Amino acid sequence: MARLMHDDTVATRALLDAERAALHAGVEVRELTGVAEQADAIALLSRIWQRTADNPAVPPELLRALSKAGSYVGGAFAEGMLVGVAIAFHADPERHALHSHITGISPESIGRSVGFALKQHQRAWALGRGIDVIEWTFDPLVARNAYFNIVKLGARPQEYLANFYGAMTDGVNGDDETDRLLVSWSLRDGGVVDRAAGVAPAPLGARAGDERVAVPSDITRIRRDDPAEARRWRRDVREKLTALLDAGFTVVGFDRAEGYLVRPHEESA
Repeated sequence: MARLMHDDTVATRALLDAERAALHAGVEVRELTGVAEQADAIALLSRIWQRTADNPAVPPELLRALSKAGSYVGGAFAEGMLVGVAIAFHADPERHALHSHITGISPESIGRSVGFALKQHQRAWALGRGIDVIEWTFDPLVARNAYFNIVKLGARPQEYLANFYGAMTDGVNGDDETDRLLVSWSLRDGGVVDRAAGVAPAPLGARAGDERVAVPSDITRIRRDDPAEARRWRRDVREKLTALLDAGFTVVGFDRAEGYLVRPHEESA
């Protein structure tokens, strides 16, 4: 999986944690290098994002180029069938970071911790190459992704990006604006190391000055049933999170019932 360049306890432990996560999820996670496997990856991602064959989630020639250039193209297999894909590419060399562009799990495999296993494989892969940070974006209205990224993995939101991708022609985003939260996953952070080992984080108690930003429990259903209500949620969360982050607050947690926990920066440690 990873190619350790020197004696590195954190990177070695990450390999073991990735193997344990895969075993728990009942999958094999490995890099996808061949044309056929990468074509299967594109097909799976396109199915997840409800894209047509002439509008794939990732162009096949681009995926081949990313793989050849040494970027990350990983897949999770259950009983020989591809059930999860993650694609990441290198950021500015001076930052020693990886940008995780897309991760998708087949609908049939959701709830089996396949996504956690894929991210732990990606983490071990990065650490083995001297990369200490992975960044990615996600829709701040999707509660399950916010919980996974912030609580399960220990990633920390850094920036609110309004309508980041512009219009997207898929069946998931619909005609909604593509706001995203940029998160940074510090792979050597103590909390991240503990989570990788299966140690759940301690609940965060409220402090004076904390703010909460609620999100809907199921934005996918709201987009389908009441687009106007979905747009209202988008505007509300955008205004609140942007104002708080611009004022120096930091997102330190997420609760499925109460939303984002946002704390004044000087108290966020």
